[in-house]
Amino acid sequence: MRTVDLPGAIHLVVPDNVRALDPAPAMFSAMLEGWSRQQLSRLLQRKTIDDRLGLVRRFAEYTGTYPWEWTPEDVEAYFASQMSKRPPLAHSTVRGQQGDLAMFCSFITDSRYGWSSACEEKFGQFPVQVCHEWNTADHVAEYEGRPGRRALTYDELQQFFDAADNRVERIRKLGRKGSLAAWRDSVMLKSVYAYGLRRRESSMLDLQDMRHNPRAKDYGRFGAQEVRFGKASRGSPPKRRTVLTVPELDWIVELLEEWVDEVRPRFQPAQHPALWVTERCGRMSARRLDEVFATIRQEAELPEELELHCLRHSYITHLIEFGYPERFVQDQVGHRFGSTTALYTWVSDEFRNRLLEQSLKRQSVRPSQRRTKPEKGSRR
Repeated sequence: MRTVDLPGAIHLVVPDNVRALDPAPAMFSAMLEGWSRQQLSRLLQRKTIDDRLGLVRRFAEYTGTYPWEWTPEDVEAYFASQMSKRPPLAHSTVRGQQGDLAMFCSFITDSRYGWSSACEEKFGQFPVQVCHEWNTADHVAEYEGRPGRRALTYDELQQFFDAADNRVERIRKLGRKGSLAAWRDSVMLKSVYAYGLRRRESSMLDLQDMRHNPRAKDYGRFGAQEVRFGKASRGSPPKRRTVLTVPELDWIVELLEEWVDEVRPRFQPAQHPALWVTERCGRMSARRLDEVFATIRQEAELPEELELHCLRHSYITHLIEFGYPERFVQDQVGHRFGSTTALYTWVSDEFRNRLLEQSLKRQSVRPSQRRTKPEKGSRR
């Protein structure tokens, strides 16, 4: 009986009239090709697909066997070895890789694609699902990021931005090349914080993404930023959102005006649309943003566990402390769920004590409404 024409089905990947000289590796390669096609049909990004294929190849290399020979014990041994590395893989990374491996096994064991029956015919064995509840990690914690990832305190943030500015002055006084690039880096990192951007969102900004806000005319063309390359999910295109410039961080407007009108033209970018351009008139890469942050973090003598994404944590935390409603903050940063925004929030003890003081003042104004302690034996 012929298999249905689903993307990734064996008869669409392996021609009927071809016989491989070494059937086992040929079958494995065909499986990977079929899984790649199936994922492409779901509109997943090429990088996501390549990462998953790489994991399956590493797992097969570790076990020294092919998918139709894998056992649940292989899963335990492989991920135990990964966790024994220094530094060990993050919990979220392990859980994600186990999920990817489970998806591959689900694909090759699905009878609609024909891989299972073909393996049984050729090798006398068929693949099975090797990832189960009892040998994979559970998702029991809402936040699985690195413990060191947090919001910067106001003092740390000032220390970091001072180091970025001092770097510009130091290079300029030494008469070395790179003062313009250091200037760009300083404004770029301040912009990441002032709008709570992810690294790719910042990297992909164009000049045309600077927008007017009719309700904040004083900010001119920098009243908002149109983020067109937000984080995608489940094969969807990048999400869009508009991030408004908030009054508490409106110092970024003057810096952006100076960058766009005075500094950026000195890079001679011609018609390149990118907001952040390199010395070679290209677009700043997301990876380069990480490198710049690490350089300035080191000069500021801040903890090594802090990374670029911590500026986004800081932005969310400070908006909450400024008194903005949670829904506004959620829309500003492009979170689908409010619970995600809550995980990014690291409000200070000072802020919580201020809220407590306000609550106590409200209670003191309304003494008649204060609950009294029920007397012994009362059913109140």
